[in-house]
Amino acid sequence: MEKFFKLKENGTSVSTEITAGLTTFFAMAYIIAVNPSILSQTGMPWGAVFLATLIASIIGTLIMGLFANVPYGLAPGMGLNAFFTFTVVKGVGFTWQEAMAMVFVCGIINIIITATSLRKMIIKSIPPMLQHAIGGGIGVFIAYVGLLNINVVNFKSGSPALSSFADPQLQVFLIGLIVAIIMLVVKFPPKLSWLNKGAFVIAIVVAALAGIPYGITSMGKSISLVESFQQLPQTFLAIFTPQGFPSLFSNASRIPLVLVTIFAFSLSDTFDTIGTFIGTGRRAGIFSEEDEKEMEEGKGFSSKMDKALFADATATSIGSLLGTSNTTTYVESAAGIAAGGRTGLTSVIVAIGFALSAIFAPLISAIPSAATSPVLVIVGCMMISSFADIDWSDLTVAIPAFFTSIFMAFAYSISYGIAAGFITYCVVKVCKGEGKKVHPIIWAVAVLFIADLALQAII
Repeated sequence: MEKFFKLKENGTSVSTEITAGLTTFFAMAYIIAVNPSILSQTGMPWGAVFLATLIASIIGTLIMGLFANVPYGLAPGMGLNAFFTFTVVKGVGFTWQEAMAMVFVCGIINIIITATSLRKMIIKSIPPMLQHAIGGGIGVFIAYVGLLNINVVNFKSGSPALSSFADPQLQVFLIGLIVAIIMLVVKFPPKLSWLNKGAFVIAIVVAALAGIPYGITSMGKSISLVESFQQLPQTFLAIFTPQGFPSLFSNASRIPLVLVTIFAFSLSDTFDTIGTFIGTGRRAGIFSEEDEKEMEEGKGFSSKMDKALFADATATSIGSLLGTSNTTTYVESAAGIAAGGRTGLTSVIVAIGFALSAIFAPLISAIPSAATSPVLVIVGCMMISSFADIDWSDLTVAIPAFFTSIFMAFAYSISYGIAAGFITYCVVKVCKGEGKKVHPIIWAVAVLFIADLALQAII
């Protein structure tokens, strides 16, 4: 195990990796119940999506861990599944089989741009200050997700207001938050150092237990494994049935709309992944400068970044074959990285967690968002430290950095935050008479983002 994952070389241990894997798994386990509930609104069978979610997560995460040897968990992406359901199917009118076929094409496109080094070129073209802004912005985004999950801020009154502390969900969240802070900040004796490393897992467990008397932690909606397997044939390889690819391209007048939708899927998936790797991997040393030089000079999949991008790209196509929307690298992996995860062993533990959850689905679904949200908030706090590397006194730096980071939360999308940053960066550089200094890829991506937003407004 030491030789395969190179634990000592990466400054970690088996126990630390196991703790990190459990932390990441529990931070992203909500997708097990959430993804089926969203995609089933398109007419897809709940049990089939449930099983497809687990299998896609297991396969994608194992590829990431065993092939790339980096500590990231993969699963059907939040936001992308909502786009699939509420925009592509319910909004535009495609069937779920047609939408799944477009997801498959999106995965193939991402594999191609990874194999042709286009993704790597994009990453290398991003200015350092935007990279720091992306890292800090993901921190803002994660914390915002955690706070929204338990409605710390209430929007129902027509204007934002702090929710009442009489809300049991908020009380459970505060219990978890306090436990997490104590476990992280208090310096325990060497023999109890595992309390520091396992702070996030401990906080989740304590908060989940605290939620029992409140009625927040309870057995959620579940379906037996046998029933799920019986339903899986309805979605497995559904893209190759008459309702899939043949139907998608049967109407020539819809082809422009099909291409626009595929483009939107691919753009969001690509930049969510790039943003996650940049924001979480560099500060932790997972993707080092040496790795980037190797990525630049090597051939094929020679670096960690190469392999991680390839793993992410293949996961989307694999997931679509099973019957789920874009499978992507989860930003919640930052929780495991913060807990010390540095190698693919963390990912393997995450994959095992998904595999076991097929049997213990009722228990996994019982963990409420009020128990996982404190971890997201604390991780967000840790990641915001990237802002320290930005020169906020220089408006030409501060403006794009601000829009990059803040729009990730406001737009509830990492990719749209990057879009805002790229566009304002180009505007600022042109205003300074330095338009020629902007990398051509940044210009191209900014134009593509503008085209994407414009086309979405039109359709």
